[in-house]
Order: sequence, then C-alpha cells, then structure tokens
Amino acid sequence: MILDDILAETRRTVAEARASVPLATLEARAKATPPPRDFYGALRGRPLACIAEFKRKSPSAGWIRQGADPADIAVRYQKAGAAAMSVLTDGPFFGGRLEDMAVAKASCALPILRKDFIVDPYQVVEARAAGADAILLIVSALSDAALDTLSREATRWGLDVLCEAHDPAEAVRAVHLPARIIGINHRDLRTFTVDTTLAKRMRPSIPPDRLLVAESGIKTASDVHDLRAAGINAILVGESLMRGDDPGLALKALLREP
Repeated sequence: MILDDILAETRRTVAEARASVPLATLEARAKATPPPRDFYGALRGRPLACIAEFKRKSPSAGWIRQGADPADIAVRYQKAGAAAMSVLTDGPFFGGRLEDMAVAKASCALPILRKDFIVDPYQVVEARAAGADAILLIVSALSDAALDTLSREATRWGLDVLCEAHDPAEAVRAVHLPARIIGINHRDLRTFTVDTTLAKRMRPSIPPDRLLVAESGIKTASDVHDLRAAGINAILVGESLMRGDDPGLALKALLREP
C-alpha cells in the first residue's frame, strides 16, 4: 500500500535527521523560536474557514506545481482570505521540505500547519523549530499509544493538532484525544480513492465542541457551499488551488458564494 511505503520512508528519514541533528540541539532551536500563532483560533468564528495548502506534487497526481515558491503562494493565500496555511514537508512523495514551512511562515501572518506523516516525537520538535503552529496526526498511520504520545508532545510545545480520520472507527479514536480539531479526509490513504460525501455523512458523529475540517477533493464554490450547509467548520484545500494559474485567485473563486 502507498501509505505503508510512505511511513517506511518517513521512519528512515527521521532516523537520518536524528543522526544529523541530536534531539537536544533541536530542542534548543525550538525553544528559541517565537511563540506559535493561534491555529485553532484562526479557524473559529468564521462561517467556514479555509486552510489553504502548499503542495508541489502527490503520489496520486504526480507533479502539480513543480518549482512552486512557498513565499509567493503564502502571500497570495493570505490576500485571498485563507484562515491558515498547510505546508507539505514530505520530500520523496510530495516534493516538500521543512524549509518551505519556514519560508511560508516568514512571508505571511497566517498560522501554519506542518502537513506530514508524523510518527516520532522528534518530528514534533522539528516542526516547532521550523516555525510550525500546528501538526497533523493521521489516525490510520498510528496506534492509540502513539497518538497519545504525539498529542502530548504537541501540547508541550504549544502546537495545535489536526487529528485526521477517514472512517467512523477512526473518528472514534480521534475524538478520544484532546485534539480540538478533527479532520475527515475524503481520500483513503490506503487506496487514494476519494469520497466527497464523507465529511457530511460523518458530521453527526463529531462532538460540537470540536472543529470539523473536510479535506481533499474540494474543487468548486458549490462544493464549499454544500459543506458549509452541512455544518462543516473548515476545509483544507490544496491541489485545486495549486493547479490554478494564480492560486490566490483560485482560492477567491472557491470561497465565492455560488
């Protein structure tokens, strides 16, 4: 499965990073960074907030915007009304790097989510040291014990957590965590098939005190309108924006009432 390949490569990459930069050194860097921006707060209080994503490629789509500049895209997203920004930092499968997140953070006032396959507490510290304000935890990639450990580590560093599920059983596991933001990924990471009705159907199973984010396959203003009407709090959109001639104008069009 693609997810298994990604996780195996991630663990190899983390081992290399740990050998290159000891945890104590990384923690010193993280402590020296400015306090995190309020990712959760940026999503609250809007009819439907948008987390706009910076993504150069994906395993399912190949190259989407090769050579894209995170600084340029961050400025465009902020001007177009994004509430927050997601930055893919996985290299082998998504064409990203940690530096992309730091560059985006320095170029805009948006809170930044590190979008990656987090499997080790080292990556949480790495995220904070690079300027992340939130991290993604994927239920299908982690045991309950690992989810708990990584959630606690995120809290220790002042980071919000977007905890991502794909089916009702995973949603139950996500809700048991203290994460205030629950994502429903329309894409099955095992097969990369997409079901854009999933978040709407799972809305009743998510407690009202959590923010619910619909992820993947969102392409039109009509899609956004339907999700808003279903009580979804936020959307995470990347590919349809990054394919646009101007990702900022693509975001404006997406958020326009149909």
